[in-house]
Parts: sequence; structure tokens; C-alpha cells
Amino acid sequence: MIVVSQSGAAIVGAVLAFVLIAAVWALYAGLAARAAARTAYEQNRRLLRFSRTSPALPMLIRADGRIEMSPRLAAWLGLERPVESLARLSQKDAGLDPEDVALLGEQVEAAQRAGQSFRLSLPVRGSERMLLVLGERASEAVETPGSVLLWVLDATDSQAEVGSLEREADRLRAAFDALTALIEAAPMPMWYRGPDLRLLMVNTAYVRAVEGRDAEDVVSRGVELVDGAGLGGPLANAAIARDTQEPQSAAMPATIAGARRMLRLHDVPLPTGGIAGFAVDIEELERARGGLKRFAEAQRAMLDRMSAGVAQFGSDRSLVFCNQPFRRLFAMKNEWLADRPEFDRVLERMREARKLPDVRDFPHWKAERREWFTSPEAVEESWSIGTTHLRVVAQPLPEGGLLLIFEDQTQQLELQREHGEMQQVRTATLDSLAEAVAVFGKGRLQLWNRKFRQVWGFEDGFLDGHPQIATIVKAAGGKLVNAARAEIIGDLIRLAAKDRQQRGSSITFANGRHFDIAAVPLPDGNALVTMLDTTDRQRVERALRDRNEALEAADRVRTAFVANMSYELRTPLTSIKGFGEMLQGGFAGKLSADGKEYVEAILMSVDRLGGLIDDVLDLTQSEGQPIERETVDVELAATSAADVIAPLAKGKAIELVIEDAGTAGVVQGDARRIRQTVEHLLRHAVSHTPEGGRVLLHLDGNARVARVIVSDDGPGMAPEAVARAFDRFAQVGTSRGGDRALGLGLPLAKQFVEAHGGRIELISEPGQGTLVTVELPRG
Repeated sequence: MIVVSQSGAAIVGAVLAFVLIAAVWALYAGLAARAAARTAYEQNRRLLRFSRTSPALPMLIRADGRIEMSPRLAAWLGLERPVESLARLSQKDAGLDPEDVALLGEQVEAAQRAGQSFRLSLPVRGSERMLLVLGERASEAVETPGSVLLWVLDATDSQAEVGSLEREADRLRAAFDALTALIEAAPMPMWYRGPDLRLLMVNTAYVRAVEGRDAEDVVSRGVELVDGAGLGGPLANAAIARDTQEPQSAAMPATIAGARRMLRLHDVPLPTGGIAGFAVDIEELERARGGLKRFAEAQRAMLDRMSAGVAQFGSDRSLVFCNQPFRRLFAMKNEWLADRPEFDRVLERMREARKLPDVRDFPHWKAERREWFTSPEAVEESWSIGTTHLRVVAQPLPEGGLLLIFEDQTQQLELQREHGEMQQVRTATLDSLAEAVAVFGKGRLQLWNRKFRQVWGFEDGFLDGHPQIATIVKAAGGKLVNAARAEIIGDLIRLAAKDRQQRGSSITFANGRHFDIAAVPLPDGNALVTMLDTTDRQRVERALRDRNEALEAADRVRTAFVANMSYELRTPLTSIKGFGEMLQGGFAGKLSADGKEYVEAILMSVDRLGGLIDDVLDLTQSEGQPIERETVDVELAATSAADVIAPLAKGKAIELVIEDAGTAGVVQGDARRIRQTVEHLLRHAVSHTPEGGRVLLHLDGNARVARVIVSDDGPGMAPEAVARAFDRFAQVGTSRGGDRALGLGLPLAKQFVEAHGGRIELISEPGQGTLVTVELPRG
């Protein structure tokens, strides 16, 4: 048996009491905690329900970069499941664009560092969804420091509506700007008044019209466009428009740019209560009206001077105007016309004066003429009144009146009769012509003479039908040697009739006759065709051509003969020169002084004859043959030729002078032929210049040609000698030295120059010397 002391019992009792109290407190605390938990649970459930139905979804971005988001937000972003980092918000064809993710990261970092809130609109890739993101630093009571809380709203519909509103605003703004620009660009003054009729806006044309500084200045001072603002002024007109709510217009004078102008002011009431106005300058219109009035007066004055009678009736069928010829033609008195008689009365007055055609039923005739007023088009008649013939034209007027024109054609008809007689004379004249003549017009044969019918052998019935050009051509083809040549006739007629060109050709008939055919345009638009028999001329021309061909063949034979003879002469000439040089060299013994002189004369003659043979060969062989093309120094070729001629000039005591301007340059050609050309010219000049004379060789040129000039102070040449100087094998008669010579140097020079495409010219007069100019092209 355990015995407990009183003190121990007390302690045990105290412990039990403490335990009991603790248990009771624990129970109370548990119950309280349970109630608090239940309250928190209900609150969390309510908040969760709110969050699930809320238009904004949260996204928490922690300081370490991890994010928390709901599956619903992931679905908004097009993601299959929530992600844990910002980088994962951008995926292939889903989430956000990489650029938008980078921008979101920058804004999150700024919010983490400086607590700066932000607002972004981010499109979702692969869809039309637009998300609005509101970001701010998260409260430390909600999350750890450095976290950022994002609220994401689906702003697709609102953004679309905002975009639509922005587009509509842009459209309205553009329309307003365009309207403002239109008003500013308008050449007429425009303005806007408030309900109290004070000016609120004016355009540039208004400012310019009132000579203001700018629109603000004009509005602030209330400068009116039209003089006077009292009764009947612009304000009164605007007040009427405001009160009646109907547009008003009035013509008022104004001073613009120092000149008085007439303006028509228009005031239009607006739904806002204001008045819009604009002014149109009608000064030119008023002047035009005055001009029309003056034109009408001038027209009537002109009608008075016309030879035809003119009468104008108004819409009420009364006579409003008639000219002097009308009054004289129908014997109308001014006193009677002053009452503006009606149309029927005018016709009756004409009948009383016996100025109308004789008709049986005059009332019916008059009623028919009364219908002229309502006729849809002009009516034309011919009236015969005794020996007078009138052409009457009735022209209905747009305003309901009628214009009558009476033209006396008596003289014209007489002229037509005379014209018919002239036509008969013309026909008789054409028939008497020896040429075949025909006139074509409007695509047909209009007129022809007897010779034309005989040449072609056409039947009278065929021609009387005035056949078309194509029919004439077809019928003419079978009568020609070449049927296709008949088309030439149609071509000539068309050129003359349509193109107004005169052309000609020739045709040959099957019977051997030849005709020259020509088409000449006539003033009336027709075409005159003439045919001239040229059979005899063709025969003469054929005989001349045959003779010319025979002469050309004889010339070729002569040229060939001269060439062959030149070759044949070279052989004995070479032998003569060889034996002469042997005699001169002493092979046959020593010669006497006279023998040496004879041998030198023989060798000189042999050289001269050899040179002539060489010239003849050059003249006959080089004709028509192409020259060689190379770069030739004209100065070098000319001085080489001068060196060859220098001994000849020295032997005659002739001064040979070379004058080089330094511009001769080079040409493309045959160096040997160019040197020979200069040599022939110098030899010709030296041989025909008397002893003690002077020969000048001048060289120059430009960018186009090189020029060689050879001149002498010899006796010159007669005009007939100059005309034949370049003729081949021509006897120039007595030369300037007194002996006769063939003169092959100049023809050869001309032939060589022309082969190079150049030009040679000789100028000479008796007693004035001779000048020869050669121009060689650079190319």
C-alpha cells in the first residue's frame, strides 16, 4: 500500500489540474483553429471561384525567375501546360513572339529593381488573341521580396473594338483634314458663323479677299467680305438662313484687290446651329450676259447686212426681228412690222403683195407652214414667185420660236444653166484631144474622151455605167502584155485622189503599143488620168541604147588596145635604151662630141617615151581597181615627189618652193599613188612654166581632209583647155610651152584622187598661172 504524503498529493493535484487546464485550452484552441481554417477554406474557395471567373488571370514571377501560372492562363497563351520560366513562354507556333518575351523580361526586371509598374499589349502567336498585361512588384505579404505579380486580361474583343474605333477616328480625321484642305484650297472665299452670326472660321481665299494678315486676325476683328452689315447685308442674309433653316443666296458688290466685283453669297444653315457660307465671283458671268446681249445686237446688225432675208418669230409666234433684205423682198413697211404681227398675218401680208407661190388651198398651206414651229428639225423648200426663185429654210429655235431664211437663188440657177453649157463644151474639148483622158471620182469613172475608149477598146455601154476603179483595172489587165501592170492604174488614181500626189508610169499593150500614163489630182478631189502614146519614142530610145552599148564596147576595145600597145612598145624601147647606154659607155668606140650629144638626146627621148608609156599603163590598168589602204604621211609623200621633180625644175631654172603648214598629217590610202599624184601635178606645173618661173607646193589640212595645192606663175590655160584638162587621151592643143602634148598627168592625178574618195580642182586663166587643189579625206 502506497502512502502519499499530503504535500505529494498537493503536487499531484496541481499537475492534474494543469493538465486538465492545458487540455481544455488545447481543445479550445483546436476548435478555434478549426473554425478559422473552415473560414479560410471558404474564403479560399470563394477567391478561387472569383479567380476562375475573373477576366484577369494572375502570373507570379519570383525573384529567381521561376513563374507560377494557372492552366487557364496557359490555355490563353496557346500552351499545353503551365511553364516555369519566361523563356518557355515562346514556343513554336504558340505562346508569345521572342521579341515580346524579351520586352516582357525587360519590364519585369525594371519592376523588380525600381518597383516600376508597366502595361503591355501582347499578341498570341498562331491566333488572333490579344492579351493586356498589367505588372507591378508583388507585396511582401503575398510573396517573397523581388517577386513581380502580373495580371493578364484577354483584350481581344476590346482591342478589336479599339482598332475599329481608331480606324474610324483616322477615317474621320482624314476626312476632316481633307475637308479642311479643300476649304483652304478653294479659290472662293468660305466662312463659318456661329448661332450668333459671329465669324468663327474663314479660309485663305477669304483672308486674301479682305486683305487680312491671317485667319485668326480676320476672325478676331470680324472683317466682313461684303461692304455694309446692315439691312440687306451679309448678316441679314445669314440671319434669314438661320431662322428659316433654308439656304439663302444674294448678289452683292464687294471691293477685292482694289477692284469692284459682283459676288453671289450663299448661306447654308447647319444642324449645329451655325451658318456655312461661300461667295462666287459672278463678275465674269455678268460680263458674259452683257456680252451675249451685245452679241445678239451685233448678230442682228450682221443679219441686216446679209443678202438673204431673215425673219425671227418668238415662242408666241409673233415677229420679233426681220432684216432689211426681208423687208425689201416682201415689201414690208416698218410701221406695220412695229406691231410685231403674228406668223399667220405675215403670211397673209406676203400673199397680198403676191410674194408667195400660187396655191389652191391657202388655209391648208398656211396650216402646214404653221407646223414649222414644232418640227423636230429644219425644213427646206423652194418657192417660185414669177421669175424669182427662193430657197426657204425654216429652223425651229430651242425656246419655241422659229427662224426663217429666204435666199434668192435666181442668179445661182442661171449660173447652173451656164455651167451645164460649159460642161458640154468641156466634153467636146476632151473628145478632140489626141491624148486619152479620163476623170475618176468617188471610186468610179466619171468622165472620158473618145481617145480613151479607142485606146482600151471598151464598149460604150460598159463606160456609160461609170464602172468602179477595180472593174476598170480588171478589164484592162487582159489588154496588156503583163496583166499585173493594170494594178498601176488603180494605184495612180488612189495616190492622186486621196493622197493628192501626182505620179506617172508606163504600160505596154499586147499589140506592142507603149503609153505613158499619169494621174493628176484635181481641185474638186477627183483624179485626172492621161495616156500618151510613146511607141515611136520607145523605138528611138531603143536604137540609142543599142548605139551606146556599141560605143561602150568600142571604148573597152580601144582601152585594151592601148594597154596592149603600151606593153608591146616597152620591148623595142628597152632595146633602144640599152644600145644607147652602150654607145654612151664607149662599147662601140669613142664617140665624137656630136655623137655624145646625139646619144644623150636619144636617151632623153627614150626616158620621156617610157614615162608616157608608164602613164598610159597606169591610166588603163588602175581604172576601177581598188587601192591599198594604209597610213600615209602626206608631207613625206609630197616631199618625196618634190625631190623627184627638183632636177627637172633646176634644169629650167625654175624656183620650186615647198610651203608646209604642219597640218597635213596622215590619211588612209595608197602611198605610191598619192606620191604619183603630187609628182604628176608638179611635173605638169614645171613642164608648162617658162624658165625662171616659180612653182609652189603648199601642204595643210584640217580634221576632215588633208590638202595639197600646186600653183605656178606660167601663162595659164584657156577656158576650153581647162574644161578638157582631166579628159583621158584628149589633145589639149598647143600647150603653155608652145608644143603639143597628150597631157596624161592631170587625168592620172584625177583618177588617183577620186580612187581615194577625194576631190581635185583646177583653176587657171590666160596670163594668170594655174592652181590645182587636191583634198584627201582622213578616213
